[in-house]
Amino acid sequence: MAYASKDLSVLAYANGFTLWHFTTIDLAADVDTAGYFNDAADMLRVGDIIVANVDTDGTPGAGFFLVNANTAGVVDVADMTQIGAVDTD
Repeated sequence: MAYASKDLSVLAYANGFTLWHFTTIDLAADVDTAGYFNDAADMLRVGDIIVANVDTDGTPGAGFFLVNANTAGVVDVADMTQIGAVDTD
């Protein structure tokens, strides 16, 4: 599946920074591919953070993506920093 604008929403905005939430059935490795968020290039800025729920129809994961590039409409995010990676009980 590809990026869908309905799945990206603003959580907070201040001082030129936006905190986003994104949910998708895609894997984190697909989301962090350069160009995945190109359709949102006019909204996403370098330094923005995206809180994400990924693989929601499989083995769900959650984490943070940092927007590390947005040049000429090509958006790239850093690899996801996972939240809750270990569950020992």
